[in-house]
Amino acid sequence: MASTTAAKTKGEVTCGADILVQSLINQGVEVIFAYPGGASMPLHQALTRFSDQLRTILPRHEQGGGFAAQGVARATGKVGVCMATSGPGATNLVTAIADAKLDSIPMVAITAQVPLKAIGSDAFQETPIVEVCRGITKHHYLVTDVNDIARVMKEAFLIASTGRPGPVLVDIPKNVQLDTCIPDYDAELDLPGYTIEAPRARPEQINQIAAAIRLAKRPVIYAGGGIILAEASQQLRELVKKTGIPITTTVMGLGTYPGTDPLSLDMLGMHGTVYANYAVDNADLLIALGVRFDDRVTGKVEAFCEHGKIIHVDIDASELNKNKPAHIPVCSDVKFVLEELNKIVEPPEDISEWVDQCMRWKEEEPLKFDTEYSGITQQSAIHELWKLTADKDPIIAVGVGQHQMWSAQFFKFSQPRTWLSSSGLGTMGFGLPAAMGVLAAFPDRLVIDIEGDGSFLMNIQEMATCVCEKLPVKVMLLNNQHLGMVVQWEDRFMQGNRAHTYLGPIDNPEATGKGDGLSPKQRYPDFVSIAKGFGWGAKCIKQKSDLLPALKEMISHDGPYLLDVEVPYQEHVLPMIPSGHTVKDIIKE
Repeated sequence: MASTTAAKTKGEVTCGADILVQSLINQGVEVIFAYPGGASMPLHQALTRFSDQLRTILPRHEQGGGFAAQGVARATGKVGVCMATSGPGATNLVTAIADAKLDSIPMVAITAQVPLKAIGSDAFQETPIVEVCRGITKHHYLVTDVNDIARVMKEAFLIASTGRPGPVLVDIPKNVQLDTCIPDYDAELDLPGYTIEAPRARPEQINQIAAAIRLAKRPVIYAGGGIILAEASQQLRELVKKTGIPITTTVMGLGTYPGTDPLSLDMLGMHGTVYANYAVDNADLLIALGVRFDDRVTGKVEAFCEHGKIIHVDIDASELNKNKPAHIPVCSDVKFVLEELNKIVEPPEDISEWVDQCMRWKEEEPLKFDTEYSGITQQSAIHELWKLTADKDPIIAVGVGQHQMWSAQFFKFSQPRTWLSSSGLGTMGFGLPAAMGVLAAFPDRLVIDIEGDGSFLMNIQEMATCVCEKLPVKVMLLNNQHLGMVVQWEDRFMQGNRAHTYLGPIDNPEATGKGDGLSPKQRYPDFVSIAKGFGWGAKCIKQKSDLLPALKEMISHDGPYLLDVEVPYQEHVLPMIPSGHTVKDIIKE
């Protein structure tokens, strides 16, 4: 193996590709997901020279590599790294980049570019990827000078991981990868106007929050993904313990507070619990921590918590008063606010009646499902999986659709960074590659991808990566032969007319929109045969009595395993607040 000494030593001439790879190592990167092509060959050759220090995983699609990098970032809190060649390789990363932007995930995406002289000539495999991604990155670079690579990479990681995290794109022409220079890995940063230090609330703001809590009669804490990004889960739990205030979380905030705790109201919003939505609607004080008042949480925003005072703490000043005006807006690192608040906060004078009311709502309007159904429902499968793995410290990834919302409802998370969900962008195909990214970072953890058949098909090629790279992902596939969430909306709002949401054979009556309510005649495709063709263990079940033994078999299997669970397509995710409506319009049945 070639020596890496030259790349480490300032004062020796080094090529741009080696400088970039050494920069990754300097930043503590342990794994990169990279798919090669003509423009990125120098970078991949450099990766082979550093293979004893940096693991390169070859995904089977660049989008899979981007989501795998997110899996690393979401599970560890570190910056995830992916790489693609120019043109279609780069554009295949676009969805993963946009996904990271909306969920504030620290990621560096490296793309190769055609040589500088060819830029703008419509050269083979040329796309202006910086322009394509300008609105979906936190920052972006087109590196035109080899002398800038070491500094740019240092800046990229700093920007991706500080403040409100996000994706940074670094585009490097092929000739710059081949050019040489004497690298300066300690070069001064060139970031005019960028503040590295996180903002901190002023003492009077902390006092103001504490005073509002003390005077509240019906307070609710509303916590989001910002708590996880700030590593502030423990401080949040301390605040709840000190004040006794009920807490609800966004889908991004699951795991910040134990879902099994009595004061947990679970998730709020469109498919949140009835009791969480009732509590927020009746609150006189909403303590919003690391959230952005997303439309899937608020519904009709002007009616959201319309009778309560709102405290909003967020590290990003642009989020304050953007969607929902706050009475006490605080631009600050939320962990700092919680640490300072916990020093002085006193519980509200008397909220026992309010807490009792929240507990009554929780008892009267629980999440539920049909326990009499002869087969397996999606909710029961997820609930059984949670009970079976509660003591195994699993990390759960999901695709996007009904199964995602049911997982958020019926899998009770107790720790942060154990729930990976494409929440802001809602990207189907996220689950499998995200799960394999987690296993690259934590090879000894139990990592389970809860999937729907529509979502799973979108990045099914990563089954090959899992086998070749020895990443033992477990997939529980809730197979209903339909695009379930769209079907639910068709049933609720479009008279049940099927508009291309059936995934089975076209000779089935469901394909015409004239279905008679029966299950599809034929299960298609045969996921068990596909999985075995990729070298996975696999089984298909449909009987309730087979569920628990099959789950145990899946978990104990040495390598990757797919459990195909036949479930009904008629199930709906409830409760549901229709888009743009209020809690008064909540659908329970």
